[in-house]
Formats: sequence, structure tokens, C-alpha cells
Amino acid sequence: MTSTKRLLDIVCACLLLTLLLPLGLIILLVILILDGGPVFYVSERMRTTDQAFMLWKFRTMTPDAQDRGVSGGDKTARVTRSGAFLRRFRMDEIPQLWNILRGDISFVGPRPPLRRYVEMFPDLYSKVLTSRPGVTGLATLAYHKTEERLIAPCRTADETEAVYCRRCVPRKARLDLIYAEKRSVCYDVKLMFATVVRRISLH
Repeated sequence: MTSTKRLLDIVCACLLLTLLLPLGLIILLVILILDGGPVFYVSERMRTTDQAFMLWKFRTMTPDAQDRGVSGGDKTARVTRSGAFLRRFRMDEIPQLWNILRGDISFVGPRPPLRRYVEMFPDLYSKVLTSRPGVTGLATLAYHKTEERLIAPCRTADETEAVYCRRCVPRKARLDLIYAEKRSVCYDVKLMFATVVRRISLH
């Protein structure tokens, strides 16, 4: 990560934290009132193939000690009353501003994978994770809706895992590697702007 990219992350994260703090407090109270605690969902993700960190989100599902893998149709019944709304507008990701300030992730980059997928595809992720993981990125913009469509009909964790590993991981990796070739501060700003425009246009 270049010093310019890191500076952009810090400035934007501080600005958004200032602007979104009141909204974050409201979301915290809504989750407590409607769904109870815990308010946050903390999950191990990989920054490199051998460096892990804890990713923070607002909780959108009922806790399950046996939880594993990505969220497909098999987890739909666990989405809380506030969770569906937060996920629709990606407001559950506001706490990730803390991860950006810590340097765990950037605003733009490949989505940070779970350890299980890095261990399943070590050669692939050794290339993908040469870029600092991010909140949004080329793969997120180009493939997120397709990924949701593919795993939404899955009714078991094994089915979700099979579809995700066979159809999503390699396609997202190709897009992440394209990003790695083109990455620059200007390209990051372009992808950040595209993310904001997309959210506004969809809602």
C-alpha cells in the first residue's frame, strides 16, 4: 500500500466517522431494542495468506456457534428484524471504518476472505492478497449481485459452499487480479465514486 493510498483511507475514514457517528448510534440502539445483544459481529478475516485480523460489522443475524462459510440461502432464516434493512443499504459495514483506521483494510481492494477459503485456494489468494483487502472494489461492484443470485437458492451450508467455491471464488479472483494490475489512487477514487453512485441509484 502506498503512502498516498493510506493517507486517502485515513482522511476519508475520519470524515465518514464524523458524519456517520449519529447514524451509528441510532443503529446501535435499534439493534439493542429490536434484537438484543450483541450489537457487533466480529469475524476473523485474512489480510494476507498468513496474517489474520478481526473484521467488525453491525450484527444482522442471530448468533450460531456452528456458523461457517459465506451467507447463502441456508442462513436467510437467521437474518434479524433490523438486519435485512442494514444489509440492503450496507449500513452493517459502518464499523469497518475502524478496521480502515487500524490499517487492516483499505476502502478499495478485494473483499477480505475467511481463513477457510484461503486454505482451500492458497495459490489463488497468494496473488489476490498482494492488494490490501477493502470494503469495496472491482469484484464487489461487478460481481456482488451475481454472487447473491447464485447462493440465494442454496438450502444447506454444504450447497452454499459448493456453489461459492466453484462459481464465485475463481470469478471474483479474476476481477481482483485485474484491479491489482490497474490499481492507483485515481482508480481507487473512481471505484469509490462508482460504489456511492450505485447505492444511490439502486435506492
